Amino acid sequence: MSVMNRFLNYLGLQEEEEANRREPMGIEDEPEVETTPFEARKPMGKNNIVSIHSQKNARVVLTEPKTYDNEAQEIADHLKSRRSVVVNLQRVRRDQAIRMVDFLSGTVYALGGHISKLGPNIFLCTPDSVEISGSISELLAEEAEYPKMR
Repeated sequence: MSVMNRFLNYLGLQEEEEANRREPMGIEDEPEVETTPFEARKPMGKNNIVSIHSQKNARVVLTEPKTYDNEAQEIADHLKSRRSVVVNLQRVRRDQAIRMVDFLSGTVYALGGHISKLGPNIFLCTPDSVEISGSISELLAEEAEYPKMR
């Protein structure tokens, strides 16, 4: 018997037999669950919880490659794993260093990250979850005044 039928029976406006005839047999009333207005607005079956701390262990990888061959790929793999990488290119020949910066720039672009020059031959590559702000202009100005002799 539904709640409405019980209410009408209580007031004496409807007889119990009429209420039983109106309800189909074999279907029982489901227990009514009271919900708060917040729960009523909440979509069912979806998890809307977003963690504020998306990375528990933020890692920064320091690398000092000696050749372009496999080490550029390893740095790209770190970026794909959402780790920031500081790349020191002082031990790489100039032509290979240029190739490596080009490759890492493309990798960072494809992943939506950022690349910044920290100093002479030192770069910071970050995935899209890390934002870089500010610049190191003093070192860049000194490099322009006193070019490195090789």
